[in-house]
Amino acid sequence: MIPNDTSCEAQDIQIAILRSKSPAQRVLLTARLSGEVIRASKRAIARVHPTFSADEINDAFIELHHGQDLADAVRSYRRSRQEISESG
Repeated sequence: MIPNDTSCEAQDIQIAILRSKSPAQRVLLTARLSGEVIRASKRAIARVHPTFSADEINDAFIELHHGQDLADAVRSYRRSRQEISESG
């Protein structure tokens, strides 16, 4: 599938560049791009919710991208870890 903002020629060049990379280089590129997308999403959440703490931004990110059930599980886990550290 060709993105709307990419010409066929540009896509062919991009594919050729990716094919020339080693598997390790492809994995590194994927990790970098994924990290950039995650950071951009969290910055957008912070702009919409300027009073959110870092934990609240992370929770909103998880809820948005992975669903309410996982976000609730992460919140529950964090609370249990805080209780352990406060009692110990």
